[in-house]
Amino acid sequence: MDALFNIVMPLLIALLVWGGFALVRRTRERRAAWESGLTAPARVVRAWATTQMVNNVARRVQWHEYDYTTGDGLAVRFKESGGPRDRAVGEEVLVYYVAGDPEKATASAPQPGKDTAGAVFGLFFIGAAVIAILYAWATMPEL
Repeated sequence: MDALFNIVMPLLIALLVWGGFALVRRTRERRAAWESGLTAPARVVRAWATTQMVNNVARRVQWHEYDYTTGDGLAVRFKESGGPRDRAVGEEVLVYYVAGDPEKATASAPQPGKDTAGAVFGLFFIGAAVIAILYAWATMPEL
């Protein structure tokens, strides 16, 4: 049983660290897209929702797939989660992108303060979870 916990605990910690890294990476990508000043009209080509169960409560995540053409004529398609529920296929929206990496675009309006606050809250939650796992692991009684 100890061997199982000695394998599972580091895996949980690694998963949480990866989640924190992904959160910071996407926050930086969105901020770079907003700060680049490059925009383009895009069309929603697909919209769908996924459902996650968290503590027996369904959580809906809205996804959209967009097509747009950069200023230098490059056609780009990208997916983004967390968009508005009422955004329909065929709708025209404005996307923000970085010239060097147009696949990392965002269709959400600039809100760097809200984005940063969400990232800080997420990292705080992840850090607390890692500390709780380390504490539980360190104080686990020998079987």
